[in-house]
Amino acid sequence: MPLLKTIGVMGAMPEEIAPLLAKFSHHTSENMGNNTYYRLKLQDLHIILAYSKIGKVHAATTAATLILHHKVQALIFSGVAGGLAPDLAISDLLLATKLCQADIDLTPFNHPLGFIPESSVFVESDLELNALAKSVAQNLNLPLKEGIIATCDQFVSDPARKQSFVQNFGASVVEMEGASLGFVCRDFNVPFCVLRSVSDTADGGAPKDFDAFLHQSAQVSADFVYVMLEKLATSKSL
Repeated sequence: MPLLKTIGVMGAMPEEIAPLLAKFSHHTSENMGNNTYYRLKLQDLHIILAYSKIGKVHAATTAATLILHHKVQALIFSGVAGGLAPDLAISDLLLATKLCQADIDLTPFNHPLGFIPESSVFVESDLELNALAKSVAQNLNLPLKEGIIATCDQFVSDPARKQSFVQNFGASVVEMEGASLGFVCRDFNVPFCVLRSVSDTADGGAPKDFDAFLHQSAQVSADFVYVMLEKLATSKSL
């Protein structure tokens, strides 16, 4: 990957980008498409930061705006997710290897769950950005797990629904934006990676856990992404 001059960073909610925005003493902003895009700078690296609002449609709109209007060369998503894998605890960090739209169902037409004609079930994260994330984790001596992310327009708090994502997609976490921005990035040949910190366990206690641990988990993910940005700002290439 060549030297990155402009990178986009996304969250879904204000709580997911606030910890990152707080690390910069100066910024400018631009409103477009009922959303705000913050312009930041870290040495010579230009950063465009935005929260999309919750859900796949908003994530796709924001990702496309970052790519087409702000001309970002890569995109990092930082946020929280519901844990599906039994080895994930609250505040654990997960790096997506690939992502799927788990609520797409064209099985009456003999397609597998999550499949869209002329597309695919999964979209894969960028290997070089993921390698950077793993290098940061190693340098910080911070556990970073890898796995599949299931994306759907639903806050999952039902154990049966949770188990279906594990069985059908091998997913480790579930959230509401990642695959959407991933497919947009793939369509425009823009590398991306998605980092999620576990805020709940996607079961009956999920709403209470989410409210209790949202800020803590968002801070974990934002802190990690900031170190990635520092590395990008000082690197000649990945």
